[in-house]
Amino acid sequence: MAILKVARLGHPVIRSKTTPLTSQEIGSREIQSLIDNMIETMREYDGVGLAATQIHVSKQLAVIEVKNNARYPDMPDVPLTILINPRITKRSKVLVEGWEGCLSVPDLRGIVPRSESLTCEALDRHGKPIMIEAKGFFARVIQHEWDHLQGNVYLDRMPHLRSLTYLAEFARYAAPDGNES
Repeated sequence: MAILKVARLGHPVIRSKTTPLTSQEIGSREIQSLIDNMIETMREYDGVGLAATQIHVSKQLAVIEVKNNARYPDMPDVPLTILINPRITKRSKVLVEGWEGCLSVPDLRGIVPRSESLTCEALDRHGKPIMIEAKGFFARVIQHEWDHLQGNVYLDRMPHLRSLTYLAEFARYAAPDGNES
């Protein structure tokens, strides 16, 4: 396995709309290795999600996991989840504001409104259909990664930029209990 280079905002791949993976691609050694490398990269950078565009691959693929994460100590665990060709089929009309950051937009945080809950249909790493009903932080992470697959970043969802802050100032002035979120 390998730690992959994370694309940053400004690189064209971050703004590219992704293409679906075919069943042949999903079962390939190349894609299975890519999934393993994405998981390792996400964990290395203490991320809770990583979309393929963030590692320079314009395919509909994302990995998510929250477990003993130093950046998110108060968030509930989310099991390792692989989303291939995801579709958000239902969203709560209730929006919840929360702090977000991104490995592709390093050192910044901002408040983003997101649907409180959602239903996501996708394929797992073996190409089997899955349906996820997510609430709270898990729903937020799915929406964040889904946005990446559409060529968007969290900054695009911010209704205004007044909450945008550098990570050091966020940790000092805005983080609940002094923890990054």
